Amino acid sequence: MEKSVSLLGSTGSIGRQTLEVVRELGFRVSALTANSSVELLEAQAKEFLPELAVLYDERAAVELQRRLRGLPIRVSAGMEGLMEAASLAAADIVVTAVVGMVGLRPTLAALERGKRVALANKETMVCAGELVMETARRQGGEIIPVDSEHSAIFQCLRGCAGKGEVKRLILTCSGGPFYGRSFEELEGVTPAEALCHPNWSMGAKITVDSATLMNKGLECIEAMGLYEMPPEKISVVIHRQSVVHSLVEYQDGAMLAQLGTANMKLPIRYALTYPERAPSPDPPLDLLTCPPLTFAPPDEAAFPCLTMAIESARTGGTACAALNGANEAAVELFLRGTVGFNDIPRLVEKAVNSVKVKWNPTLTDILEADREARCVVGQGR
Repeated sequence: MEKSVSLLGSTGSIGRQTLEVVRELGFRVSALTANSSVELLEAQAKEFLPELAVLYDERAAVELQRRLRGLPIRVSAGMEGLMEAASLAAADIVVTAVVGMVGLRPTLAALERGKRVALANKETMVCAGELVMETARRQGGEIIPVDSEHSAIFQCLRGCAGKGEVKRLILTCSGGPFYGRSFEELEGVTPAEALCHPNWSMGAKITVDSATLMNKGLECIEAMGLYEMPPEKISVVIHRQSVVHSLVEYQDGAMLAQLGTANMKLPIRYALTYPERAPSPDPPLDLLTCPPLTFAPPDEAAFPCLTMAIESARTGGTACAALNGANEAAVELFLRGTVGFNDIPRLVEKAVNSVKVKWNPTLTDILEADREARCVVGQGR
């Protein structure tokens, strides 16, 4: 059956790959959104003819409206535009592929309408996991993870009779470009070096997060919310080959793993077609030519962001929102060349220790913790 998709973040890496899958599946597109990429969003809009096109940057939206004049496409801007795109009646599935905290309110808006959310924005679950899951349960919404690790766990949990059967979730981690280096050896690395991921092609922010291992820490927090698991039942292993995307260990010692190529189209396609599996034109993993599979523990002394994320998860409340906001701000400063690589964990730690934790937080509390943490990072650079 043909479905319609609202795609939030259509010009990023996940967004572009989602549109490849949409072409292959023959799905319709109800809405496309981006930050400020006028030319690329114009080209996408002219190909897919969505009902709505949104640019978060209001001046860029004015230019997009001029370029799309004469076409049956409404143009909107800002958070209001994102919220509308997430809430469109015509959309069966909302793909949240925007980067950062900006994805939280649109994701909640989609779930309030009882939609399926194909979630590629981990910050939403990191900052407001309980609120997001409660909204989905109350309104009959559905969350299907798109991150390769969480898609792997989601697939390995199919057929599980109950959470009591699960001993632990094991998230695999490539180790990023700096695997094997000490904290001292990372002091002078550059943004260009941090953006050279060994296995995956991703956006700048998530690639830096992979280099600091913050990405894996955020995924641990995300797993707690998605699968209602305590932090002690979630483990991380370094798996340099990125062939095993994650594993589930059961109480009897059995382990189920999902293997595949380092290609995000597989989890995207699964999120769009679940519970069915659509054929893929992409080459599958070849077990006869893939490299030997290795596993090792993460070096938390060299990459303290992983430890900080897990500690924030144990604290709960707004601690994870502060952690995430501080990290987003620190990574942005690093990419600009304003601070060093090892300043990222230093600034995040300072912010997490400075922002007062509130338990059972409202959306307002979460957004305020995010704002305060960003301010601390800005003042402490």
